[in-house]
Amino acid sequence: MVSFEAAIPMLRVFDETLAREFYVDHLGFSLDWESRFDTTSPMYCQVSRGALRIHLTAHHGDGTPGTHLFLPVEGLDDLQAELHARGTTFSRPGIETVPWGRVMSVIDPFANHLNFTEWRVAEG
Repeated sequence: MVSFEAAIPMLRVFDETLAREFYVDHLGFSLDWESRFDTTSPMYCQVSRGALRIHLTAHHGDGTPGTHLFLPVEGLDDLQAELHARGTTFSRPGIETVPWGRVMSVIDPFANHLNFTEWRVAEG
């Protein structure tokens, strides 16, 4: 029997301090762990919020800037309010209604697109 688990996307980052400021301070993720081959090696880490996990890598060749992620979320209005209340300089995203629900697109400092999506409840 085959059983799949949730995918963990890997995103390329270029500045470790800026990555932490964006993902931890701005988006409210937790830094779960960080790994390096030695003290001069680039960062590889995991951030999470709820069940969502993302790997951030500063290693050359890992990931491609400009990646788009589709991130299902419940409470999109609350997430938007959190981001606006933090007062950081990163973004004040809006929410767009699309055929499958509502989307709040946030672009990280490395051109990766995080599309937080709240599914539309089927009518009927």
